[in-house]
Amino acid sequence: MSKIAFIAPDKQLFLQGKKIIHELGLDHKFDLYLARLKRGIGLAEKLQNEDVDVIVCRGGTAQLIIESNVRVPVVEIPITGQDLAQVFYESKKITGLPHPKVAILAYRNMVNDIEVLSNILAIELAIYPLKTIDDIPSKIAEVAVTDASIVVGGIKTILLARKKGLKTHLIRSGDFSIRTALLEAQKIALGRKIEKERAQEFKALVDYSLEGIISINQESVIKVFNPTAERLLNRNAKEMLGQKIDSVLTFINVEACLQAGQQSIGQVLHLGTIWITLNITPIIVDQLILGAIIAFQDVTRIQEMEARIRNEVTAKKFAAKYHFTDILGVSPQIIETKRIAQEMSLIDATVLISGESGTGKELFAQSIHNKSRRKNGPFVAINCAALPQNLLESELFGYVEGAFTGATKKGKPGLFEMAHGGTIFLDEISEMDKYGQSRLLRVLQEKQVMRLGDDKYIPVDMRIIAATNKNLMGLIKEGHFRQDLFYRLKVLTMNLPPLRNRNNDIQHLAHHFLEYYNQQHLKQLEITPTGYDYLAEYFWPGNVRELKFFIERLVVIANEKVITERVIQKYWHDRESEPGLTNITTDTSPSSEEDQIISALAQCSSNITHAAKSLGMDRSTLYRKLKTYKIEVKKTY
Repeated sequence: MSKIAFIAPDKQLFLQGKKIIHELGLDHKFDLYLARLKRGIGLAEKLQNEDVDVIVCRGGTAQLIIESNVRVPVVEIPITGQDLAQVFYESKKITGLPHPKVAILAYRNMVNDIEVLSNILAIELAIYPLKTIDDIPSKIAEVAVTDASIVVGGIKTILLARKKGLKTHLIRSGDFSIRTALLEAQKIALGRKIEKERAQEFKALVDYSLEGIISINQESVIKVFNPTAERLLNRNAKEMLGQKIDSVLTFINVEACLQAGQQSIGQVLHLGTIWITLNITPIIVDQLILGAIIAFQDVTRIQEMEARIRNEVTAKKFAAKYHFTDILGVSPQIIETKRIAQEMSLIDATVLISGESGTGKELFAQSIHNKSRRKNGPFVAINCAALPQNLLESELFGYVEGAFTGATKKGKPGLFEMAHGGTIFLDEISEMDKYGQSRLLRVLQEKQVMRLGDDKYIPVDMRIIAATNKNLMGLIKEGHFRQDLFYRLKVLTMNLPPLRNRNNDIQHLAHHFLEYYNQQHLKQLEITPTGYDYLAEYFWPGNVRELKFFIERLVVIANEKVITERVIQKYWHDRESEPGLTNITTDTSPSSEEDQIISALAQCSSNITHAAKSLGMDRSTLYRKLKTYKIEVKKTY
């Protein structure tokens, strides 16, 4: 049926409305009814249950429907000044008097500005206000004993006045008023339609949500109780709706949320055989708390989903998680290295990264991928030294069914195929055997792969980033690495500086790791300036990785809250000797070290950079030792 109802209190308005609805081309959107006053209220209540969006009505019937609390918007057909002027004009014609005495019985919504208009038109006006239907007979009785020339009002007023032998005139609405009301009703119906669609969408989201969802109002009364909530709490929604939450679900405390708008996120509760995680959030409109939403999930299900998603992302999608912002450091060396890597990321060419163990080669590889045009593709990483040589080839190139004993029936795609559209990272490329190197060389040249046991090629589009902690040129001279593959890989090259050559980065990284592990292990350790200086003097053969793990060890095992140089020495049993000094002498006393520094400066003509290199230490470390031993450096030319 139509979603807009036109309720006319008299036949004349019914026909008038029908004509205008037809003129507007809205016949399919309106249903017309003839009913007034109490019958109009009953009809409106029935239409409410039939999902009508808007009711159009007039006068006393409109007012009574509004006051009956029917939950459907009512658009009133107004009684305009033009309509009242027409009433007064007709009253003069009916009575034949130039200044008739007009008694008007009307509800308050029918007589706006009527007194001003009566003065303009020289009408003697008496207003008899109506509050309910039952007021009409008594008001007519009052009018009957006056010298009123004519009675004006609605249909019931006119019928009763005629029975008393009084002259009457029915108040009517003009076409303009009716047309305006009909168009307004159409706008409201459209708004209600949009509102219903949104409500249905919300209902669908709630009903099919994997979370249990309960909605309550300001009085803690349950208004929404979705199927997942029924299942998890083993309660029936019909029994829960309309109940106060604190009387039926005593384990949920909503007082702080409803009173102060306080959120409660991540509560974990044990209910029977399951654990649930619970979130309580206030519903706030115009800074007023109107209720709350309680959402909860089965913890076991969350754990299962987390495991499944993690397997999907790490095992199938091969996501790169690091970006250039994750590479920490303030030294000019690392800043320049990051700048070069960022430039390389914009060029879709093979990259060869060299650097000592622990300098962050994979961190750079992932960052390059995440800044490249392939960032939405897979990032596949494989450590060439972690797999036996007989497995490396099958992992990289894949195999077909029956390729070798133990091969799966359906075969398996190789990592090159899985990296299609993205990046493959070959770490420790120097450990690949000569046959694997020749296969890789062909991939670089032809951009296609052949699975083990297959006779056809599969085209692949991927970027290769290789990394090594060995001198590939030395391996080429020894015959362990193919020269042609080296030059294929050596398109874009970068060498990561070791930590000992990165000025101020040791202190910067140590401070960062200390804050991180303090938070992880709920500690509050602090390292003194002398402690940081002592860390900076070490040559860190394991680079950033070694520093990170040492700081974690320190946070875990240290009893002291303030970490000085002496405290660090106490817990650093595996500190290695610096190779530059141990090559010169095995005596580690301060005087021997002082002599070594003086000797090195003399051999290098007091050149700090050359002297530090010969001693195997950083320039900043050498400067500190010069200050400690009060050695004055004099340039020789």
